[in-house]
Amino acid sequence: MKKLVLFFLVVGAFGYAQKFSGLDKSPMDQAKYPVSNRITDKVAVITYSRPQLKGRSFEDIVPQDKVWRTGANEATEIRLFSAIQIDGKTVPAGTYSIFTIVGEKSVTFILNSDTNVWGAYAYNSKNDVLRVNVPRAHDEESLEAFSFAFSDQGGRPKIHMGWGNVRFDIPFTVQ
Repeated sequence: MKKLVLFFLVVGAFGYAQKFSGLDKSPMDQAKYPVSNRITDKVAVITYSRPQLKGRSFEDIVPQDKVWRTGANEATEIRLFSAIQIDGKTVPAGTYSIFTIVGEKSVTFILNSDTNVWGAYAYNSKNDVLRVNVPRAHDEESLEAFSFAFSDQGGRPKIHMGWGNVRFDIPFTVQ
């Protein structure tokens, strides 16, 4: 009898261990600069969650003129392996959270020294390392999932962000 009970406990434990949760509604992704497989080339990696529009508009989801986590779930993080310069300001190598304030015509891009934070709920402007305003652009192509990408045209790298028809870019240089 004891062996039979033990058998059912073991089988039940293994059966339970086989269940997996469903897909995250805002799956995690990364954007890397440069896009290279060589570790020695690495300058920056952005880790973020990708919310989907699912029939909603950008304006329905992103708070206008308020601090936004720039993605979903945990605050988006950028890990810099080299110092970079944005708008004439040097940002040392390290890990930072990315926040934005989206306005009607411009976006304030923020790097903050607080990391491992959920959303923008604990955002503290006293820990901002960088704030820069960039133009907000409109694109005819709509992106279903919030996206980051890097580009480098003629030695001029940029961080690109887009969702729905909204786009904005952050030009930078590697120090």
